[in-house]
Amino acid sequence: MTQNQVEAARLSSLRENPKAQVLIIGGGINGVATFRDLALQGVEVVLVEKSDYCSGASAASSHMIHGGVRYLENGEIRLVKESLEERNRLLSAAPHYVKPLKTTIPIFSIFSGLISAPIRLFTHAQGKPKERGAILIKVGLLLYDTFGRNGGTMPRHRFLGKKKSKAEMPALNKDVKFTATYYDAAMDNPERLALDVLFDGVSAGPNARSYNYLAAASREGGKTVLKDMLTGEEILFTADVIVNTTGPWTDMTNQNLGFDTQYMAGTKGSHVVLDNKELFDACDNREIFFENKDGRIVLMYPILGKVLVGTTDIPHDMKEPAVCTDEEVDYFFKLVAYVYPKIRISKDQIVFKYSGVRPLAASGDINPGVISRDYRIVRTSAESDVPVLSLVGGKWTTFRALGEHLSSDVLKLLGKTRVVSTAKLPIGGGKDFPTTPEAQKQWAEAHGQFVGSARALKLLLRYGTRAKEIIDYIGNSTETMLRHSPSFSDLEIEFLVKNESVYHLEDLVNRRTNLAFTGSMSTAVLQELASIMQKPLGWDQSKSTSEVSGVHIEVGSRV
Repeated sequence: MTQNQVEAARLSSLRENPKAQVLIIGGGINGVATFRDLALQGVEVVLVEKSDYCSGASAASSHMIHGGVRYLENGEIRLVKESLEERNRLLSAAPHYVKPLKTTIPIFSIFSGLISAPIRLFTHAQGKPKERGAILIKVGLLLYDTFGRNGGTMPRHRFLGKKKSKAEMPALNKDVKFTATYYDAAMDNPERLALDVLFDGVSAGPNARSYNYLAAASREGGKTVLKDMLTGEEILFTADVIVNTTGPWTDMTNQNLGFDTQYMAGTKGSHVVLDNKELFDACDNREIFFENKDGRIVLMYPILGKVLVGTTDIPHDMKEPAVCTDEEVDYFFKLVAYVYPKIRISKDQIVFKYSGVRPLAASGDINPGVISRDYRIVRTSAESDVPVLSLVGGKWTTFRALGEHLSSDVLKLLGKTRVVSTAKLPIGGGKDFPTTPEAQKQWAEAHGQFVGSARALKLLLRYGTRAKEIIDYIGNSTETMLRHSPSFSDLEIEFLVKNESVYHLEDLVNRRTNLAFTGSMSTAVLQELASIMQKPLGWDQSKSTSEVSGVHIEVGSRV
């Protein structure tokens, strides 16, 4: 097939049937979670995303699945409780991507924050937060234990004094008075987790359809104009309910639909990924959760052989691109050096940096750090029009509960009842995932007839039990490991392109694989990948060359 034929074929079912009970606009984690939930209820649902799935705010996370111990100070007890419950569910439902993570807070004072924190808790005052001292952190972690122990499976927090803290983590600043250690969770590859959620919805049956690179451009005669961002084609689409899950772009999407809303006022958060073995080792397989004296949070933890450092919390204008600035990098480096003063870090160790905007509710002129991370659902349209539900807020950890909540609101509008709960359902490759090394070895031996057990194990750890689909695709064919990215093979990449709605090279390096995140990018890598993509996507050499030049391989940005 030619490129034009491939692009035209992807919307064939939409042209034949341009209607559904529900249209979801926005393919970030909350959109795909709502899509999955509604699909499992048997609802006719279509999801559209103007770019690639999970390429906006959901792609710019800190890779954390956490309760948010600092939210307790803002009185967000409900959010923390729900977040911890959802964290525990994800550890069970998606063990292939969500793992427990030991987290340590270095503490430099005893009494700091004792006055300001209660004032914010009980009066919701808008003053700047201050560094939390040992007493305040101890109280917070006692509550954290109460909500999040998961039947005793998650260890209780522990406090260590100066001497024991230094013995356990010798590189720490000598001025550390205590360390507090507790457990949360993290995800190595959030984009792949989002894809698993999406594919669960698609697998529910023909009632569920999803399309990336398809924008909700406008409303016309009571229908939504969907514009193909690959070809420019427009399709008039009819839905009984519209759900807006476009995160920080919610107001812009509503404007396209004909509504003037001012729900959002997101803040920018940036991160850098460092290749620094000394810092990696000093983190000791744990997250370091550190507070600046102004109360802002910096975290660092080892991930995929590198160290992730973030994040900032800066008001942002959605009309401007979100980029990680030199000032933000300097801020990170200054605070990392404060925690680990003897470890040298430099900008030439940055292998990747990225920035995104949190989908926070408009909250006036207050400190960004105290804006609620909770969510709400707002009915935007007039009673006589097609109902439009706008999601305001939300975070990665609570995506399943949020999707269920939003889905339940839609079911009420449709006059339907829930038939399935997602609370205990495994996600994607988390189904029947073996969680012990011995069980993983046995799985690999049982499924390695085509690729060998060592290769099967690598695929299992990369995709969960969905690895079987790739192994079956490879079959008796001879796969060749890529010359410039030897952890991937030509047939593995071919499978991803054919089966995971890949239309650009950037989709592949940023979201179907972790090549960009880990700094495994070069012109040679991109050329090799593009050559594999040519056949399934019908690219000619000119298109392939254009795709390679369109990916920013210098350190600096997601494209």
